[in-house]
Amino acid sequence: MQNTVHHRHHWGRTIASFLLVLFTMPLGHALMMIMGKFMDPVALHYAAFLMGLVGFIIVVAGVFVKGDTRQTIYGLFGGLLFWTGWVEFLFQYYARRYGTQPETTPWGHVTQPEYLLMPMTFGLWMMVMTLYIFCTRTGCCFINWCQHHLFGHRCSDIVARPMTRHTAIVTFMELNVMTWTTYILLMFCYDGRFIGDDSPIVTIVGAGCLVASAFMFRKELRLPAWGANIRMAIATVIVFWCPVEIMARQHLFTEIWIQPEKYVPQMVTILIAFIIVLVYVLWAAFRKPENH
Repeated sequence: MQNTVHHRHHWGRTIASFLLVLFTMPLGHALMMIMGKFMDPVALHYAAFLMGLVGFIIVVAGVFVKGDTRQTIYGLFGGLLFWTGWVEFLFQYYARRYGTQPETTPWGHVTQPEYLLMPMTFGLWMMVMTLYIFCTRTGCCFINWCQHHLFGHRCSDIVARPMTRHTAIVTFMELNVMTWTTYILLMFCYDGRFIGDDSPIVTIVGAGCLVASAFMFRKELRLPAWGANIRMAIATVIVFWCPVEIMARQHLFTEIWIQPEKYVPQMVTILIAFIIVLVYVLWAAFRKPENH
């Protein structure tokens, strides 16, 4: 009986969590495009800074909220606002201020200047990863794999204990570090001085991420707790979004969220679907105290 329970697949919970996070991707991109096109540059960056501040406040407030699922929700939405306001828009501000030019691919896809600056943060990314790999136990399968293969039988000595766990902060860091990681990965892949758009390696990276996301989704199916399921959905969606970005860059489909003003019915449909899923997740997760 215990074995049956352990391998039970929670399809409804997993699909809802996956869609909740997935819909934030096109909606977040569309929000940036709309703000960039219809707001005065000065007002835009004040609004973006305020957005990041609100996200930061939400995440910090989540530390003081009781319950794993509630903290996860705070970390997710606070992290989304933080990344959009204090990371993407700040890169955009300095790219425009100092005249960084966009780049056009052979297929006509335009990479905005702010994304071209992302690879320069590789050293900062390595600094953060050094902290995670050498100084703490985590629930991240990738970091656990690195620790196991780097430290071997000394793993328990090198990473003896986890950091203080606040689920809101854990979710916030998962979202931001994984998003950061995939941006750097894709930007290095697209850069002709490293790999280049026309290299089969880019296709292999996209295919690898697609396969990996399928395995991650399979693992997510076995998570009965809403909080854990949503956190796994964050990782799954971010990895899944890599092949989406690669296929869009190769013009295999149209990114409607890049020009949302031209695809209003489609974007409104996605927004309505997101609201429905969000309401369902909140209702299902909070109808009982910490319904795990």
